[in-house]
Amino acid sequence: QIGLSICFDLRFPNMYRNYVLGGAQLLTIGSAFTVPSGKAHWHTLVRARAIENQCFVIAPAQWGRHNEKISTFGHSLVVDPWGDILVDLKEGEGVEVCALDLERIQSVRDSIKVF
Repeated sequence: QIGLSICFDLRFPNMYRNYVLGGAQLLTIGSAFTVPSGKAHWHTLVRARAIENQCFVIAPAQWGRHNEKISTFGHSLVVDPWGDILVDLKEGEGVEVCALDLERIQSVRDSIKVF
């Protein structure tokens, strides 16, 4: 099962916990964080959602200059249940393929009991 969310939702951890309690093994967080908030918070918050929920997070992120006032941060991420970053596309356009070992979820949950 997959929990879907977008952008600012990342700042509300209870939503993700509810997804996982409902059976989600994968969380997605499509985003367009601006450069300032992206530099300050993006990696930390995405990793936190993976760690606290002990599941995979796929976080595609818009990148580029959109007008004279708005630039988005990029750094599309795939994070495993331990918080390890498996993919970071950094800046620019790109595509990455990443295999997810769903057994990793149970391994992490067995090592640290949070549920």
